[in-house]
Amino acid sequence: MNLEYLKSFYITVTNNSISKAAKQLHMTQPGLSMQLQALEKDLGVNLLIRSNKGVQITEAGKILFDYANTILSLNDNITRDLDNLKTNKKQLIIGSCKAIGEYSLPCSIYLFKQDNKDLNLSLEVENTTEVINDLLNSSVDLGITQYRSNETELVFEKIVSDDIILITSMPLMKDKITLEELKRLPLIMREEGSGTRRIIKDELEKSGMNLDDLTVIFELNSNEAIKTSVTSGKGAAFIPKFSVLRELKMKTVQEIEIEGIKLSADYHIAYRKNGDLTSEENEFIRFVKSSKRGFC
Repeated sequence: MNLEYLKSFYITVTNNSISKAAKQLHMTQPGLSMQLQALEKDLGVNLLIRSNKGVQITEAGKILFDYANTILSLNDNITRDLDNLKTNKKQLIIGSCKAIGEYSLPCSIYLFKQDNKDLNLSLEVENTTEVINDLLNSSVDLGITQYRSNETELVFEKIVSDDIILITSMPLMKDKITLEELKRLPLIMREEGSGTRRIIKDELEKSGMNLDDLTVIFELNSNEAIKTSVTSGKGAAFIPKFSVLRELKMKTVQEIEIEGIKLSADYHIAYRKNGDLTSEENEFIRFVKSSKRGFC
């Protein structure tokens, strides 16, 4: 069985779309389709049912998909370990959600590197959904997420909690507003797939509201871009408190309390359940869960 074709199949299923999978794999759609057809021919079964709405996995496809993550993880581990042996250099790739990755985690990585100078350590900052997908695709070794996913292939261990607060710099704003007043407030929101957005959505639904009830003026995929927009007086925004401590201290933004709503996020270190963790991965997990991590 061709492992490249197996990876193409796995990513197609996780994206539920040949076009999205082709983009992620940096391939053309016809090229990806040829690989999928070749894999089906090699195995002698139909793996996918294709339609205008995407792809639907067959029973045979479900069996292959269940094994694919383990097979691809083992292959990636073999390749990584052999490459590290050739260069005599160990490598660790960490994917992190933006709330931690853009602010607190760089300090932790600096401290970790002091005791692991021979380790090549890379940090990729994305939203939580992308971090989870990268873990499943073995594009990163460890992930830090803003919520615990239901993915059974992954293990999540809580490392820290933080509040998600509503901030603004608009004049004449009250310190506390009602849910009805929240609906009329011009809001800048994180993009689909972000942990912050998901937490807001879930909490609003508990109060009988949804995101469509809010006045969202635009969406941004960066906490820094959101802070810039808020401090420029463009509107209000929900943002992890980790990422706005300096602005609150300098009083360039103010926190607004919402009656009946308390938003918080649990951050987790995540890794693949069926992959054997390296000594470096185990050491980083212990480090980031300890008081030595030095979040700043």
